[in-house]
Amino acid sequence: MKSIIITGSTRGIGLGLADAFLARGQAATVHGRTPQSVQQATETLAAKHGRDRLHGFAADVGDLSQMEALWTAAQNRFGAVDIWINNAGLGHDMTPMWQLPPEAVQAVVEANILGTLNGARVAIRHMQKQGHGQLYNMLGHGATGKTRPGMAVYGMSKAAVKYLTDALIEEVGEETAVQISSLSPGMVITDLITDRFAADPEVAKRAKRIMNILADRVETVAPWLADRILANHRTGARIRWLTPPKIMWRFLTAPIRKRNLFDD
Repeated sequence: MKSIIITGSTRGIGLGLADAFLARGQAATVHGRTPQSVQQATETLAAKHGRDRLHGFAADVGDLSQMEALWTAAQNRFGAVDIWINNAGLGHDMTPMWQLPPEAVQAVVEANILGTLNGARVAIRHMQKQGHGQLYNMLGHGATGKTRPGMAVYGMSKAAVKYLTDALIEEVGEETAVQISSLSPGMVITDLITDRFAADPEVAKRAKRIMNILADRVETVAPWLADRILANHRTGARIRWLTPPKIMWRFLTAPIRKRNLFDD
């Protein structure tokens, strides 16, 4: 049994990963920003999987000392942390950078960049001490260098995460038991995506047409990612759901393979 910390796992892809790991007999530490969100998520998961392999902890990813406390809580509960997944992140409206509220920009930078830095610092340091472990950073739009209007701040943050991941792979090196890799879930229907279009119904309508071609639900992507994470034994792996061949195939088959991911 592996002990796994997933930051930002009270909803969306993070919660889906916790559910998938528990279903596969692993131990999961669920993390969120507030005790209320953590309690709600753990109760949902406990109803399906019981509490023996489940733990919850609330912490601010922007505070290094709180990330240290997250590690300690999971280690005390399960004896070790085998896998740490930096999943916590925030998005923003599809709005030009200079029109975003300052607090929205700061929140994205703190969660996506500083939160990933803090999680990586804690995970690598403690994994080196215990002699083993895997760190995964969650990539997203911007990690490939492509740009899109209205996504400047979010895309910048994920480009930074991609650079950080590549740099850590080199800094840690292969002559160690600590492995650094990345996850690319593609377009997953969560509030991180749908909230971007909430303010403009016409933009949302156009976005849904593309998402019905390229996107997937959490319950489709999370188990696939969990299986690949558990099967991976090397550093530098990039576990990617939505590959270029898959994108091409979906566009080619879109006229005959109708999908509607937004039905209740």
